[in-house]
Amino acid sequence: MWSILYYLRNNPDKLKWSLRARFEDESIIDKAIQLDKEWRKVKSEIDSLRHKLNVVSSKIPRLQGVEREKAVEEARILSNYIREKEALLDELAKKRENVLRSIPNIVHESVPIGRDESENVPIRYWGKPKVWKNFLDRFLKEHGKYNVEYEVVEERIMGHADLVEHLGLADTRKAGQAVGSRFYYLFTELVLLELALIQYALDFLLSRGFMLVEPPFMLRRKPLEGVISFQDFEDMIYKIENEDLYLIATAEHPLAALHMNETIPRKDLPLLYAGISPCFRKEAGAHGKDTKGIFRVHQFIKVEQFVYSLPEDSWEWHEKLIRNAEELWRGLEIPYRIVNICSGDLGDVAAKKYDLETWMPAQGRYREMVSCSNTTDYQSYRLNVRYSVSRGGPSEGYVHTLNSTAIATTRAMTAILENYYIPEENKVKVPKVLGKYLKPYESFLNVLVL
Repeated sequence: MWSILYYLRNNPDKLKWSLRARFEDESIIDKAIQLDKEWRKVKSEIDSLRHKLNVVSSKIPRLQGVEREKAVEEARILSNYIREKEALLDELAKKRENVLRSIPNIVHESVPIGRDESENVPIRYWGKPKVWKNFLDRFLKEHGKYNVEYEVVEERIMGHADLVEHLGLADTRKAGQAVGSRFYYLFTELVLLELALIQYALDFLLSRGFMLVEPPFMLRRKPLEGVISFQDFEDMIYKIENEDLYLIATAEHPLAALHMNETIPRKDLPLLYAGISPCFRKEAGAHGKDTKGIFRVHQFIKVEQFVYSLPEDSWEWHEKLIRNAEELWRGLEIPYRIVNICSGDLGDVAAKKYDLETWMPAQGRYREMVSCSNTTDYQSYRLNVRYSVSRGGPSEGYVHTLNSTAIATTRAMTAILENYYIPEENKVKVPKVLGKYLKPYESFLNVLVL
């Protein structure tokens, strides 16, 4: 049974608590309870009427004359009444479904309660960030209580937006003229760096049992509605004009639809997928944020971790996915922190979410590079992805789905540029772990150094 419906019938207070944690109106639960009671009452009436119809119908072959005519008429009346009740049942089911689908995922008890990103909770730090002396007071105020090791630098580090233009690695100005803001042209060295990052992430995930998938770059509305809350994503996704198609914002979405309307044998779970795709985002809600450079853009390439798991294993997999992301970023040797996202900043789909934020020395801030979510059965219910004891056997319930960024290339490159820039040489040192991917192209590198 879908968890929302289960708790509606067995522990509605849990659903109300979850909505309060999200700072949303809990009265919708009472509305759903009432609709469910009405549905169950009508369902019981239909079952009773069907029983009566079966009793009457079983007598008809043995009856004759007037008695037979009476029984046939009674069966006809019962059949008509059942059809009327079934129509009412369908109407109530649709109303109940619409209400239940509007309820966000159930917040996990380990999620901190807070209204917005200012109340997200850092849970661990890694690495030694370079802090410009003028940023030190703010850094200590925000992070000092976590005993983070840091290095003070005298000169301010150039930001990635200036670096890419200054070093001739990309051109956002010409892209702006050709397409509009938040687009870019990448040139040889950044293209090679991007390919190295992709191969690094894919090699890592292959070694951990993930299957590589290049998914469709578009989805129809119906499966997309099963994957996302349009309320959360409507200002982000691009629609193809006059087509029932949307450009994907992340490989998570088509990967979630990969097993739509399937029942997966328990023995086959978990299913581990590493999706690689371009991602297209309007970023309409980000007006005025990160307008320069390639940090927040309308298109980028991302390698995504996606898991279908048994419900009892999903929280363990949530921790594994964020640890995978951490291992990737430790390999790049860029300081980061892990943040437990608060209840008001989760979005409707996730029950719990971690962000991995890397240190951006030019900004003097940690910025999001990875989002890692357990969506429990929010997506699988809507996409009808179940699991069973054996192939072809009866369904035991809905699988859980989880997703996490591995590498989003443009953001990863901004972190590399700012953390590895060598001012005195006007060069950018390449993280050691990427060296083997760039070594064959070393003769083409002028700014990047191995």
